[in-house]
Amino acid sequence: MSDDIKKDKKTEELETSEWLYSLDYVLQNSGPERVVELLHQLQIRAHKSGIHVPFSANTPYINTISKEKQPPFPGDREIERRIKSLIRWIAMAMVVKANKQEGSVGGHISTYASAATLYEIGFNHFFRGKGDGYEGDQIYFQGHASPGIYARAFLEGRITKEQLLNFRRDLKPEGGLTSYPHPFLMPNFWEFPTVSMGLGPLMAIYQARFNRYLEDRGMKKPGGKVWAFLGDGETDEPESLGAITLASREKLDNLIFVINCNLQRLDGPVRGNGKIIQELEAIFRGAGWHVIKAIWGEDWESLLDKDVDGKLVKRMGEVVDGEYQKYSVEGGAYIRKNFFGKDPDLLKMVEKMTDEQLFKMKRGGHDPEKVYAAFKSAVDYVGKPIVILAKTIKGYGLGESGEGKNVTHQQKKLNEEEMREFRSRFGIPIADEDILTNPFYKPDEDSQEIKYLKERRKQLGGFVPTRKTDVRPIKTPPESLFEEFYKGTEGREVSTTMVFVRILAKLLKDKEIGKLVVPIVPDEARTFGMEALFRQVGIYSHAGQLYDPVDKDSLLYYKEAKDGQILEEGINEAGSMSSFIAAGTAYNTHGINMIPFFIYYSMFGMQRVGDLVWAAGDIGAKGFMLGGTAGRTTLNGEGLQHQDGHSHLLAYPVPNLVTYDPAFAYELAVIIRDGIKRMYEDQEHIFYYITLMNENYAMPEMPKGAEKGILKGMYKFHASDKKSLKLKAQLFGSGTILNEVINAAKILEDDYRVACDVWSVTSYKELRRDALEAERFNLLNPTAKQKESYIEKMLAKEDGVFVASSDYVKALPDSVSKWFPRRLYSLGTDGFGRSETREALRDFFEVDAKHIVFATLTALFKEGKIKDKELDKAAKELGINPNKRNPMNS
Repeated sequence: MSDDIKKDKKTEELETSEWLYSLDYVLQNSGPERVVELLHQLQIRAHKSGIHVPFSANTPYINTISKEKQPPFPGDREIERRIKSLIRWIAMAMVVKANKQEGSVGGHISTYASAATLYEIGFNHFFRGKGDGYEGDQIYFQGHASPGIYARAFLEGRITKEQLLNFRRDLKPEGGLTSYPHPFLMPNFWEFPTVSMGLGPLMAIYQARFNRYLEDRGMKKPGGKVWAFLGDGETDEPESLGAITLASREKLDNLIFVINCNLQRLDGPVRGNGKIIQELEAIFRGAGWHVIKAIWGEDWESLLDKDVDGKLVKRMGEVVDGEYQKYSVEGGAYIRKNFFGKDPDLLKMVEKMTDEQLFKMKRGGHDPEKVYAAFKSAVDYVGKPIVILAKTIKGYGLGESGEGKNVTHQQKKLNEEEMREFRSRFGIPIADEDILTNPFYKPDEDSQEIKYLKERRKQLGGFVPTRKTDVRPIKTPPESLFEEFYKGTEGREVSTTMVFVRILAKLLKDKEIGKLVVPIVPDEARTFGMEALFRQVGIYSHAGQLYDPVDKDSLLYYKEAKDGQILEEGINEAGSMSSFIAAGTAYNTHGINMIPFFIYYSMFGMQRVGDLVWAAGDIGAKGFMLGGTAGRTTLNGEGLQHQDGHSHLLAYPVPNLVTYDPAFAYELAVIIRDGIKRMYEDQEHIFYYITLMNENYAMPEMPKGAEKGILKGMYKFHASDKKSLKLKAQLFGSGTILNEVINAAKILEDDYRVACDVWSVTSYKELRRDALEAERFNLLNPTAKQKESYIEKMLAKEDGVFVASSDYVKALPDSVSKWFPRRLYSLGTDGFGRSETREALRDFFEVDAKHIVFATLTALFKEGKIKDKELDKAAKELGINPNKRNPMNS
């Protein structure tokens, strides 16, 4: 290096020192606000001079809370360390034991191993329980960390040794433990299902917002936090980060994300060539969150104190995550050479430290004082949602068997020697001979550890997680509220969507349940004719309405209000579904019966947010999902991605989802009233999916005695009065296609002398559920009196051929066909939608009246009831083209 270069370098170092000294001087004498002001002025001056400072939403790669700003640690660190070590051991032993049994049922050790300190600080100092009249915090535990949560519950006395032995064997008669957080399987323990990655963070945001909604409407006292624990790899799921701007926009300072940044996902590093903590900081800061980083443990403080020229911080910031992962497995000599060895000054900084000391220097997420400081700051922060980015090592404590390695996530089998090493490292008082046979060590009830653990939970309001339901049943609205819909519309044409909005408006006005109704819509309220509700109950906004809407002078203007009742979620079905789940579980979370009505384009329901629908079933959500503009042919002109012919089939797998496809106003009214009764008076853990159409037609009066059949899934809408006709058909229709069936019946009777009974099938799923229950009983009890399904009872004495038509795929009627007395001919809308008129679409999919007529005649021909000449004649008269393209394949 030449003398000139050396001189320039020294000059630069001197300039840097002077600027840093000046900054320190201003900070000490004028405070941080003045520093920020000066930096802002310097940025303006640089910009005016043509210097463009690169944008960065990042702060240096160090802890947000300095050592000087740390609050004193309030607990007994030694006792808490022993408790944490016991939980680590039990969690690990539980998974290993499960995989040494026959069947090797799996399980995950490494996630909890990395997050143990994060959880234990929460359990001992922050997580509020549901005791003493306090509703508690809502905590979304990271799904793969469940072994650690079970292990703590074992120490608390809430889970038995037999249950630990039956981890992932929850069908055992003596009791077992489900793999992940599943409220459906452990209804008194888990509150939120989170293992379908990305859903936990998304649901947590909308849970926090719904808590505010209840507070602003005066239905809940302010207070409580929503905690969401997730992994850094989980943030790659679009759902994890997709709604974070909502949280900042709504100023949800009751929401705390804790991201366990162990730098690894399932198969390798999250960002091997980058820095996930810095990436996430920029994302969350840019979205308006308050970010707290806990990167380095207390062992690093003395080195950072020596770092007057910033070289250590600079080095921390330039090392990529893949290299940090390597440091966690290679040892102190490797760290000395490859981290500190890049600069002689850094190497000198650690010359008195041994390789072992370097290797054992903690990351921030494993340091109780750093984690406590981060949590305390998060709980006290006001005005923004908070995210804590805690740096950890995946598989921390597993040693050679998996700590920090790419295989760590799959690590579930440790040999006896590895278990002995784990036992010794964490000081677990278990003899060698008991390590494999009796590994679940629990101190006596009067031990320091158990006393401390239980006392901390007592002070915080009780054990978590705990699911308690303490809510009074709701009385079902009286029949009088629905009577207008039973009478029909006397020739006036309306859609079932319009009928639903009318029912909803009446429910909102009801003195008993009106305030409990939660209308949810993803930016389609005007499409569904709901704009009248804007004025009636208002759109919820925590900020109220800070502007004059452009339609203020109109009767139905866009009215936002702090106590508004409608949740208008924007173009966001996933967020809307998360609001549905939060509202639908308020009976458990807050002890309040809320009745959500979530209406959306049916195509964007089961298909787009099916994972959330499954989570709603797991968590026991209640309420009504309304698939608007449903069916493949009812939505004029929209085309392939807007026409739904399969949502009812997609709803089949969700066991506690009750589905209906009503055609008429009275059917819809009967279904909604019964749904309220079943969910909120009888307190069944079910929820509803009901399809609605935007097609207008006259609504008939309800036939006498139809209620039972509507709810069971099928009833006879019209019996033929053509008793003299020799040919007979039973025609089944659903939703709007029932009108085509009615028209087809008239054509068959008038033109082809076929007497037709018309049936309305309101729910193929309910019919199938009933039939399967009867079939199962008969299979398991072959010598007992055999049960008949509802279908078999209703159709046993019916004559003629059977033809079913709907606006959905043929698999729906086919799913119940084996219980029909004779063959069922199914018509449906298999294939992609088209941009066309209703008439053209129904002709294309072969579900219009003429195709129903021809299918009926074909069925009669195949049964030898009519001749081929009659069939050929009918084909010409009806305009049937046997050579038209198959809609399923085109």
